[in-house]
Amino acid sequence: MDTKGIKKKNLIAQWAFDTRPILGRLHLWLEDVNIEWIKGQTEDDLTNSISFVDNRTEKMLAMTSAVTALGTKLFGRFGQGAGLEKTQLNLVKKDADAISAYAMSESLWYLSRTLPENHAIMVCLGEGLMPKAGETPEMGANPLLGFGRVYARPEVAKYLDVCILKLINDKGYAWEDFRRALAHRDITVWGAAIDTLENTSRFAKGEKTGPLTVFHLFDQPLAITDQYEGYIGTLVLPKAVVETAADDSLLINYFTPREKVVEAIKMTYPGIKPGFIHVWTLQGKRREPRIGKIWKEWHDQGAHLVDENWTLPTGFHPFTDSGTYAPTFAVKTWEDENNDTHLFLVDGYAASAEAIQAASLSSILNIDVSLAVLSSKFALRFDRDAACMKLNPDTDNFAQHFKNELARETVDDALIETYRESIRLARNAGIPLKKRIIKADDLIAEKKWQALAISGYMLPDPYSGSPGVKQISDDTYAVTVRMTSETADKRITFALRLLETFGESKLVFSPLLNRFLKGEDFKTRAVKISDSGRIRNELQTLCTDALEHFGNKVILHFAKIPEATISQGDQEKLKDILAWYKNNYPIWFEWLEFNGS
Repeated sequence: MDTKGIKKKNLIAQWAFDTRPILGRLHLWLEDVNIEWIKGQTEDDLTNSISFVDNRTEKMLAMTSAVTALGTKLFGRFGQGAGLEKTQLNLVKKDADAISAYAMSESLWYLSRTLPENHAIMVCLGEGLMPKAGETPEMGANPLLGFGRVYARPEVAKYLDVCILKLINDKGYAWEDFRRALAHRDITVWGAAIDTLENTSRFAKGEKTGPLTVFHLFDQPLAITDQYEGYIGTLVLPKAVVETAADDSLLINYFTPREKVVEAIKMTYPGIKPGFIHVWTLQGKRREPRIGKIWKEWHDQGAHLVDENWTLPTGFHPFTDSGTYAPTFAVKTWEDENNDTHLFLVDGYAASAEAIQAASLSSILNIDVSLAVLSSKFALRFDRDAACMKLNPDTDNFAQHFKNELARETVDDALIETYRESIRLARNAGIPLKKRIIKADDLIAEKKWQALAISGYMLPDPYSGSPGVKQISDDTYAVTVRMTSETADKRITFALRLLETFGESKLVFSPLLNRFLKGEDFKTRAVKISDSGRIRNELQTLCTDALEHFGNKVILHFAKIPEATISQGDQEKLKDILAWYKNNYPIWFEWLEFNGS
């Protein structure tokens, strides 16, 4: 009897059965599943989970990341932004983000129908609101899954939506009120920090490595009360370095002079050569005002600032133009062929979702992640920037305090107002501003918490060596997902076959509104009641900063949609589409109002 063959068939069958809602929604067939254990291993993959969620939900989450990676790679206009001007490149990026956000959102919606009746997944942090390096504010928000998006059974979702609107709009309704509301209804909320497409620019330009989808799930909601995306200073070291330094009364955190950090590293790893301390940090001229001092301090100590010419232990070359999350998995020591010790660490800053995701890996990867809240501007050095973020924006003499912090009298008024706004945004979202250094614990109400980290790779990841999406045959693709918890760490590779033609599959993975804006005739297409929910969901993803929630109504303000997000011509089309749906199906679209042009 071929016991091994039977076990493999059972494994595929169980995965196909457990994830059939997602596979069915996206018209996919599961051909194969292979699991590689990096750390730990359950006795039976068919029945045991590695986290706080049940085995079936874990499988659904893994498949969510897999189909997001697959759909984005195939239908997200990979490489079509190469050589384009900034405006056109940004449109390619937005199309890619739209596909990734849509694939993940649809998957989570179908996953939510299998959750326990009193459970919900709530998005607490998302990527896409804030312009990144090389982008400008008028480019507008990218499609994203952001704060307040709830995936649960209908009654639970409706109740949570009311509570979340209070969090956003009612200044008298605080985080503690939200927690009490959950306890009163005995609702369990799992919080999520999501970047549906990290390294979007690299994806749009067709780079060979880097793009991935990142989903972190927590066993409770993060203590955040509004949409937020900002910058956070990060220093990621092996936990042993911080603990060894503490034993010698040396405090190591983000603001510690790097000379002292090197001293702690040498105490922890005696004999390590300064040149074998490999420091990964974002680079580029635009970032020099903020973290140029950090670069210089490492350079003065003889450390190696990682660049694209260096080769990682995985055999890949790293990149330093973006992508602060994935390098966290490479923070550790190793020995080369000469038995010399090397250390890889991460320093500098990251966008908020990436920083919190990295910080939540601390107990999983045995690392220490030190964080400091920064502003959205790159005008000040990191330590002065962080100090200014602790000022009270509501005082009459805020400008004077700001000048005093910088030790100069002449400061541009626009810069002062930018900092005032950055502080208010962070404060209103519940981001801790009083502490000089924060940890993941500071954003999670209950200090005992668990996290599950899931990455789906569109292209190879230099830091872990995980492969990207690969074509196996005309209609079948291999997709790799990494799932990590305190219990175990595993790499899962799926073989997924498209059940439709490539063109039809593109429609399956594309948001309705995107399809209509690109020319599909919405008037002759069969309308379903589910179109109402889909369009509401898509508006939240595509232009969240132009929406106003008022009771059961959602008001779309066209004047708040930047043309770089949706062109003027497409805005007119969008208005025609929404007006047609509202006129012909008034009950289904009673929730929708729009104004402006």
